[in-house]
Amino acid sequence: MKNPIKFIQEVKQEAFKVTWPTWKETLQGALMVFVMAVVMSLFFLLLDQVLKFFLELLLKVSI
Repeated sequence: MKNPIKFIQEVKQEAFKVTWPTWKETLQGALMVFVMAVVMSLFFLLLDQVLKFFLELLLKVSI
């Protein structure tokens, strides 16, 4: 870009056009991320235990 001052002014204008989320929307989004992290960790814990059970069962049968 040839004129950096004009570029900065355009960036500033575009930044004011952004619709920022409200405090409530931000809190809801953060809560959803936390809930999904807990749900996925429980899912993978359960999956790990099931696979461990079948692996141990398989090893006992093959011995």
